Amino acid sequence: MSGLPASAARGPAPAGGVRQAGLWNIANILTMVRLVLVPGFVVLMLHNGGYDPAWRAFAWAAFAVAMITDLFDGHLARAYNLVTDFGKIADPIADKAIMGAALICLSYLALLPWWVTGVILLREIGITLMRFWVIRHGVIPASRGGKMKTLFQGVGVGMYILVLDGPLATLRFWVMAVAVVLTVVTGLDYVRQALVLRRAGRARENAS
Repeated sequence: MSGLPASAARGPAPAGGVRQAGLWNIANILTMVRLVLVPGFVVLMLHNGGYDPAWRAFAWAAFAVAMITDLFDGHLARAYNLVTDFGKIADPIADKAIMGAALICLSYLALLPWWVTGVILLREIGITLMRFWVIRHGVIPASRGGKMKTLFQGVGVGMYILVLDGPLATLRFWVMAVAVVLTVVTGLDYVRQALVLRRAGRARENAS
């Protein structure tokens, strides 16, 4: 879940006169798979009341596949310039949908406090909107902290999806705690970058 607008996450748009990639390319297909996995994940996660270890393991597998396809579709799109209007819209939606579905399910099952879900979702949606707000002035690149945040979120949520006890249950608490801290810190940094970028962009416009 990169938080980038798809136009940035999937690389620069084709230059003028170059035909845009077709809808049915590998990057878009992986995005579609991620979208389809969202309702499937919810069904698996909540099956038998949401506390069946076997069904939770299936839900974890669906979540893991979704997170892996998020890595590959962006890489393939950048490598082969597979930019489409569908991808620009669907890619960020798919990123937020699978993580949001997992967090909401975990909070619904009282496995994760609602305030944690609220903080993460507010940050992800807010930063995505902010990127679009300043995109005409430039693109805010994904930072190392942002990538670490995504890693800790994915690992932490994945560990909460599984039925764990003992030391692993303690470990997942601390992984999620680090994820929340990184979520807040990187979110504030992106706000700072967005304000600086917008201020510089407006200064250039006024000078021209």
